[in-house]
Amino acid sequence: MRVRLKHFSCCWVSRKGCAAAFSLRKTLTDAESLRYTYRKNALSLLLLIATLPVSSETILVHAHRGGRAARPENTLPAFQYAIDTGADALELDLAVTKDNVLVVSHSPYLVQPEGTDAFMKAVLANERVCSGPALPPGTLIHSLTLAEIRQYDCGAKTLAAFPQQRAVPNTHIPTFEEVLDLAPKGTFDFNVETKISPARPELTPSPEVFAKMIDEAVRKHQLQSRVILQSFDFRTLHAMKKIDPQIRLSALFGQAKYDGFMGITDKDKSFAHIAAVSGANILSPDESLATTDEVAAAHKAGLQVIPYTANTIEGWKILSEAHVDGIITDDPAGLLQWLRSQKPALHR
Repeated sequence: MRVRLKHFSCCWVSRKGCAAAFSLRKTLTDAESLRYTYRKNALSLLLLIATLPVSSETILVHAHRGGRAARPENTLPAFQYAIDTGADALELDLAVTKDNVLVVSHSPYLVQPEGTDAFMKAVLANERVCSGPALPPGTLIHSLTLAEIRQYDCGAKTLAAFPQQRAVPNTHIPTFEEVLDLAPKGTFDFNVETKISPARPELTPSPEVFAKMIDEAVRKHQLQSRVILQSFDFRTLHAMKKIDPQIRLSALFGQAKYDGFMGITDKDKSFAHIAAVSGANILSPDESLATTDEVAAAHKAGLQVIPYTANTIEGWKILSEAHVDGIITDDPAGLLQWLRSQKPALHR
């Protein structure tokens, strides 16, 4: 509280008392001056921090399956972890239950099949393991109801490929809507992949039905501007473009097991060709395909480039030097730390 001492307040007391009053006034004035200086310096420091050099080529961080380097993939704990680390987008995969509920799963199987072909072996590499009532190998998510799937714990077991992954027991496969419910916790995007294949139509609904289900959920939450639909199967991209042009589309490519189905040959994996075939406005190639020239050509055509799945400093460095727009990674915390350590910083 400021104390105001005026001259007349001590005119009737002794000269010594009056001098003491003026001394007190000076002390209070000096203290106020110090407080003002402190506030001014603090403001200057905040302004300095805010203006530290950050590259205009900020690279976005997409947390692959929520960041499975640290948490069980495609689970609510994984997505919360990604949000807490500051990821720009939650990357996730969708499957559909028997009772037509969108659930988050990279694998179309709840129990992995035995002796699968090369196509499915590649899809199922390093998949999470869920424990629960016994089911025969190869049991599809699409053959089970949501209630049946909820009986399984998909967070108690960790993967050897990710030694830092922390188990979260009693964690179930979430629905797509449960993940969308996280939207108020930040401004991050949702990069949603349809796990669908022209070679295995029994795994999922048709591309048109799949796209419509996703669009209905997104519209219900009014998140069209925050959702990206990505797929190796461009049929779902084409379907979504007709249903809801507001949702951004991303073409995944680079693995031979999918490319042949989509009209992509080894002779023509140019980004321009992929964009023309897919109708996407974002290209997500295997990280090995994101060369400086291809990225530059994509940018010239007004496209973004967000490669997958880079998990090493060497890979991050190569992609940053190619000037990609974002990186899909299993280790969002590690990537963010590395981007911020660069001079100039590549992420705020």
